[in-house]
Amino acid sequence: MTDTTPRARPIRLGPRSAAAVLLVSAVGVAGFGWPLLADPDSALGAHAQDAPWLFTGVLVLLVAVVAATISESGLGGPKAVAMLGVLSATGAALRPVGAGTAGIEPMFFLMVLSGRVLGPGFGFVLGTITMFASALLTGGVGPWMPFQMLAMGWFTLGAGLLPGPDRLRGRWEVAMLAVYGCLASFAYGTVMNLVGWPYMSELASGIAFDPHADLATNLTRFAAFCTTTSLGWDLGRAVITVVLTASLGPAILKALRRATRRAAFEAPVGFDDADS
Repeated sequence: MTDTTPRARPIRLGPRSAAAVLLVSAVGVAGFGWPLLADPDSALGAHAQDAPWLFTGVLVLLVAVVAATISESGLGGPKAVAMLGVLSATGAALRPVGAGTAGIEPMFFLMVLSGRVLGPGFGFVLGTITMFASALLTGGVGPWMPFQMLAMGWFTLGAGLLPGPDRLRGRWEVAMLAVYGCLASFAYGTVMNLVGWPYMSELASGIAFDPHADLATNLTRFAAFCTTTSLGWDLGRAVITVVLTASLGPAILKALRRATRRAAFEAPVGFDDADS
């Protein structure tokens, strides 16, 4: 029997939270893509070494997104926070399992499944908080952390925006999530490459960012940089995400949906008068 129950949204994208996500995403696009977006004749390249530290200001915007989305989740807020805590702790614990070896990062498949079931608003918040918690757990705190948080927020939000949330079930849904997880794993690695690429000019002049080159030349250099430095890691991340999604996806999707229904995030809360 097909489950036709409307999908619950423990954390909705309301007007304030949507505006906050758009704002932080716009700043993020500029922070990630400035090497490709900046004019070759501008003086921006002279301050390239300051970019990671300045971009840590995005952390404040990410906190604003979390606050806005939770405040707009209504009466289900405490329940949503509880589920957010459980899933982010689980995701953070999964990250060190492979210690990043060969791109083995099992946390990504859980983000895909959670974003799918719980929606884009929950997904964005879950992705950012999970990456923050895992950075604390693994000692990976540094100027790159806000980049990782934002990229993971986009990764998980995208899973919540996939089509057919109330109709597509079974093997086709799992197949779609596996394909998304594969493509998004490569996209995550590619976006994160933009963080370190502009700062390696002295290491490999043939593939490094050239602040005086045009867009086409830097795109070619960036493609070569991704191929030679991170393609193997991205492939490992994609493979492990696909394998775990295909093998564990059906059971975890069922468990997440059951937990969401039982939590009754959107059910009104009532209080009975105490007997005198």
